[in-house]
Amino acid sequence: MQNQQSKVHHVGEWASLRNTSPEIAEAIFEVAKFDEKMAEKIWENGSDEVLTLAFEKTDKDSLFWGEQTIERKNV
Repeated sequence: MQNQQSKVHHVGEWASLRNTSPEIAEAIFEVAKFDEKMAEKIWENGSDEVLTLAFEKTDKDSLFWGEQTIERKNV
């Protein structure tokens, strides 16, 4: 079983490979309960729940999800 530090590293690496904000990647994995296949599906399909959770993790006004920039005011 992975420890918390290795999970954080993995999620950060996963986010970087997909050009996605770390806050969104963390939220995706939380919603997916750290199931990588489910996380990939969520990343591909989008999720309002993920966006809400991601913006709760930061005070930034915009985050990026692949090629798309998401503005806090639109969530």
